[in-house]
Amino acid sequence: MNESMPRCPQCQSEFTYADGEQYICPECAHEWPIAATDTAGEETKVVKDSVGNVLQDGDSVTVIKDLKLKGSSQVIKVGTKVKNIRLVDADHDIDCKIDGIGAMSLKSEFVRKI
Repeated sequence: MNESMPRCPQCQSEFTYADGEQYICPECAHEWPIAATDTAGEETKVVKDSVGNVLQDGDSVTVIKDLKLKGSSQVIKVGTKVKNIRLVDADHDIDCKIDGIGAMSLKSEFVRKI
């Protein structure tokens, strides 16, 4: 094992490895960008929901506002529960799957942690 590799922030596995611009944990399949990791191996980006709760990968959230889907007539209604979110470093903070709609990207300002 290489001592310079950080432990997985999700399961604390010591068997992480670098692949391109991200670290990958082979035990839990968690992926996180190398650029978002400081020297101690901890993630530095903090994503908060609409009321200030810190979000993490795997959390469940509810939508707090009707969201129109671009290019579609569908709407994500207030109170829609979204399970097992994945935080990403992009324009939209959250990648998830919504039942009946499919894969989506959401902004953290429109969700509340359950």
